[in-house]
This record gives sequence, C-alpha cells and structure tokens, in this order.
Amino acid sequence: MPTISERGQIMPESPIRKLVPLAREAEQRGVNVIRLNIGQPDLPTPKEGLDALKSIDRNILEYSPSEGLLSLRKKLADYYHRFKIDVTPDDIIVTTGGSEAVLFAFMACLDPGDEIIVPEPAYANYMAFAISAGAKIVTVSSSIDQGFALPPVADFEKLITPRTKGILICNPNNPTGYLYTQKEMNLIRDIVKKYDLFLFSDEVYREFTYTGAPYISAFHLPGIEDQVVLIDSVSKRYSECGIRIGALITKNAELKKNVMKFCQARLSPPLLGQIVAEASIDASAEYMLMTYNEYVERRKFLIDGLNRIPGCYSPIPMGAFYTVVSLPVDDSEKFCEWCLREFEYEGATVFMAPASGFYTTPGKGRNEVRMAYVLKREDLERALKVLAAALKAYPGRTTE
Repeated sequence: MPTISERGQIMPESPIRKLVPLAREAEQRGVNVIRLNIGQPDLPTPKEGLDALKSIDRNILEYSPSEGLLSLRKKLADYYHRFKIDVTPDDIIVTTGGSEAVLFAFMACLDPGDEIIVPEPAYANYMAFAISAGAKIVTVSSSIDQGFALPPVADFEKLITPRTKGILICNPNNPTGYLYTQKEMNLIRDIVKKYDLFLFSDEVYREFTYTGAPYISAFHLPGIEDQVVLIDSVSKRYSECGIRIGALITKNAELKKNVMKFCQARLSPPLLGQIVAEASIDASAEYMLMTYNEYVERRKFLIDGLNRIPGCYSPIPMGAFYTVVSLPVDDSEKFCEWCLREFEYEGATVFMAPASGFYTTPGKGRNEVRMAYVLKREDLERALKVLAAALKAYPGRTTE
C-alpha cells in the first residue's frame, strides 16, 4: 500500500470549515445553525454583475489569457487609482480567487525551507499555502489585550534568519479586524527595506475601514515598490465569493515572469467570473455605501452585545467584518463543537470558528473564537442570545 504524502499529513484543517459536518448534523436534527464562522456575506451581489452574467452572449466559453482579460485588468487598475494605488494593467495578474494569488506569490518568491514572518492570529490558509510551497510560516504574536496592534519591531527582527524571504500582513486584518496605522506600516516598510525582503500584503478588505484614519496600502510606502506583492479579491466587496476572482499585483518584472509560469500551468482564471467581476466594478456608489453602512451597523451591534455578556471581551475592530472574542471557556474548540453537537436554545445554536486555528504558537487562542458579522441584525441578535445561554450551560465554563 503506497504511503500518502507528509505534506498532506501536516496540512492544517481549516478552522473555518472543519466543523461543517457537525453543523450539517445539527441542521438535520432541525436546529437552526447561525453561521458566524465564515466570511460569506448575506448582502446581494451588485445588479451590474448579475446582469452581466444573465446577458452573456457567447457561442464559445473559451480560455481567457493566463494573466486574465485585459478589459478586467484595465478596470481594476482604474479601481486601484481611486485608492491612490498607482499601478497599470500590466502590473495586475488575475487569479482564481485571492487564495491562488497568495499561493502563486509564495511559489514564485520562495524556495523550500524559506521563511515568511506573519503576525498572528492570521488567516489560517496562509499556513496551508506555505506548506504547499514547501516554505515555513514564522509567527510573531499580537495580543487581544493590545487590540491586536502590530508587535514591536524587535519581535520581528529576532525572528529574521538567512532563510527569511518576506513579511506577510493582512490589512484590514482577517481574523481580528485590526487596521494598521501609518506608523505601523512605516515600521514594516523599514524592516522590509533593511533586510531586503518581500512584503506580501493582503488588502482584500480595503473597502471596509471604520476609522477616520486612512487605509494605508503597501503600495503607499515609498522605497519598496519592487518588493511589494499585493493580494486582492472581489469576493468580499461585491459579495461574490463563488465566482473565484482575485488578483496578484506587483511592479517587480522578474517576479511577474515567475508568477506567469504558474498561471500558464493552470491555463486561465474563470472566464464567467471575470465577466461578472468586470461588470461589478461599475457597482453604483449607492450600492457601495449601503454595503459599508450595513457593516458599520452590524459591527456596533455585535461588539456592544458581546461585551455585555459576562466574561466575554472583544476589541472594537476597525476594519473588515470579523472580530476575535475571548470567552470564559476552558477550550474554544471544545466549546464550538459542543454548541453544534449538544446545545440549542429556542431551536437554534451558533457556529463560530475556534481562534486557535488562526495561531501557530501552541496554546494561543485557546479561549478565543473568530466571528464574522456578515449576517443581518436579526440573526446577530439571535446569535447573541444563543451564545449567552450556551456560556451559562457549558460544563467547561471558567471563572469570569
């Protein structure tokens, strides 16, 4: 019997999706599962995108260019210009979701054994993509007590070795909702410049910032333009997770040439998804404002409600649509499983992502969960009631 790969065995399960079978079993028992585990918005996709999908008039659904449709890349460049990100269509490579952009960035920049420094908690799939590339994620810990602010520069520098090739940030952050300040971004730039590193910057949530301070892109940082690899996706801002369209943006000509080899190997990004994404860039200002205002309201409602539950604490997220919450429980993974296996309140239970899956440091996030406020207020209100009841009933509750 042949043995399976070690790579597959060490690949981590998704903390966002691994409890899905338990959620399905709960639903089969007739329990209403309120899904706060995943960043799947319930807001409508822009009419412009849906109309483009319905009116496709082609005799052949052909391959697109490996780098993506030129018309889409031109519109993306115009979109980035709105945020003072000075790129051209030639700097943009369309990918199958932001996930493929991260994977191709790692494959094109890193050799097996190379290291990337990532502030944790971090999006769990970064680890999976690093393993796929044979690289290693090295984490520097941020703290819920500090609102998940950027760790001190000294914490980064002590992790730098001859194998360190880059720093990866997500801004605004998934899973914490933290928004890096200008000062913090300048500190990251200085490290990248000093040690000649790549800066991988996942900026998928740029539309959703809830502070007077401006969103700072990695491309706003002078002096490291050729070291920046920007990751983007249309999934969140247009509620189009299923069309799988993302982008890798870089000004580094050698890197683009490397990335294109991987793009050619997978032939082309999804044609239909590109058509929908291109049309969606023309979404009205009213649509974008509606989306933004909805998340502002949901954020306030959920965070206020969480912090009223005895023993719970959530910092106020300044971006994206997630928060990491500490709970008075012995083990958040056990608690999340228990909620789906054994608990219901007024016919409902709540599905959350254990935050330990967003850390690589053993023991970190043990009493934390990530929640996505992507559901309407009525659902969030019910989720808060269910969570409060669950915490009262949970046998592994800890002292407040």
